[in-house]
Amino acid sequence: MNLSVHHRIPRRTAATAALVLAGLLATAAPAATAAPSSATTTPATAQTTAAALAAPDIPLANVKGHLTQFQSIAGANGGNRAHGRPGYKASIDYVKAKLDAAGYTTTVQQFTYNGTTGYNLIADWPGGDTNQVIMAGAHLDSVSSGAGINDNGSGSAAVLETALAVSRAQLKPTKHLRFGWWGAEELGLVGSKHYVSTLPATERAKVSGYLNFDMIGSPNPGYFVYDDDPVIEKTFKDYFTGLGVPTEIETEGDGRSDHASFKNAGIPVGGLFTGASRTKTSAQAQKWGGTAGQAFDRCYHSSCDSTSNINDTALDRNSDAVAHAIWTLSAGTTEPPTGDTYENTADVAIPDNGTAVTSTVTVAGRTGNAPAALKVGVDIVHTWRGDLVVDLVAPDGTAYRLKNSSSSDSADNVQTTYTVDASSEAANGAWKLRAQDVAAQDTGYINAFRLTF
Repeated sequence: MNLSVHHRIPRRTAATAALVLAGLLATAAPAATAAPSSATTTPATAQTTAAALAAPDIPLANVKGHLTQFQSIAGANGGNRAHGRPGYKASIDYVKAKLDAAGYTTTVQQFTYNGTTGYNLIADWPGGDTNQVIMAGAHLDSVSSGAGINDNGSGSAAVLETALAVSRAQLKPTKHLRFGWWGAEELGLVGSKHYVSTLPATERAKVSGYLNFDMIGSPNPGYFVYDDDPVIEKTFKDYFTGLGVPTEIETEGDGRSDHASFKNAGIPVGGLFTGASRTKTSAQAQKWGGTAGQAFDRCYHSSCDSTSNINDTALDRNSDAVAHAIWTLSAGTTEPPTGDTYENTADVAIPDNGTAVTSTVTVAGRTGNAPAALKVGVDIVHTWRGDLVVDLVAPDGTAYRLKNSSSSDSADNVQTTYTVDASSEAANGAWKLRAQDVAAQDTGYINAFRLTF
């Protein structure tokens, strides 16, 4: 995972997609002051082969076998699998050979960065509707200081073994399945950006969802789920609920792994994460076990990120969750959360190091108070999200802090859904999203604001 960016990122020339649930979710967007439009869903009309079959258990031994191979590859090639180094190309060759033998159509995509050749590997499973593509991916490169077994051999191995499980099952999904392994993620998501930018617009529109798996076997693990697309998020949360494992929303790597390349192109994204350099809190240790006051991964970006730097339980659970999502989403059977939605999509410029601005939605015709789990969809396009302070302001003026400024938050854009306990607030009235840029040299605007009751 690339969490070491500390430079300001140039503003994109085009706004990223608003909080539309394209591809996986069909919903009507009401005007800012209109009565709500209940989310509409299209249930599956018939059982498909994929829907009828439960996802298989992904053998932990197989996943760890791939990790052992990645460790051996690094050991034979200078101790790492970094971009431009022989260990990375050897990793690509290893994964490709497995997929070719399993019946996939594979493509190695080359790109150049820092004067050296990099590689992406794309694998397509035959069949399925190619106008509806479900894609899963992980970055295959390590940093130069080590073998990168948790970061990100873990995600790469789980995606590979899931792809091989698809072959073993001879799955016939309704949607087309595609898998990807990205190069030079550690240098700024270079490989995935190259893939998405060279994908024709007509082909990008066919990708119904991209699932990202970056660090899913951390030795002191948490269980974090991306909250970008509600259908993908629900798919993962439902799986972990079935295991009795609580989850939290992923924030440490928000926008800093390869899903950002797809999200910025308007493709719905989701994924899993077990934590990097942040410290596990006492509450998290009580919930998940492990050691409070210690990083989720003490060997993050270090030479000790080896096969001994893996929590088997986390890797096993997350690998099975990858397969569950692939089986479920490729069958098209998951319905989005229901609820009444109110939205304002008018752009509101955010002054650089200036006063706060607001976007307003007016809620009317409801009875009683707002829910204890009010969903607040935020889509802010900005060149330096760390300078933003974002609040939800209730009709009576009560402010609920959604996001604080942070000098270490070096990504761009705030595109996520927050959950607020607004049960003490009357539902009806003018609700505001308030955003303020508290430091200089940035540009941005509120692109959309949504409330789901």
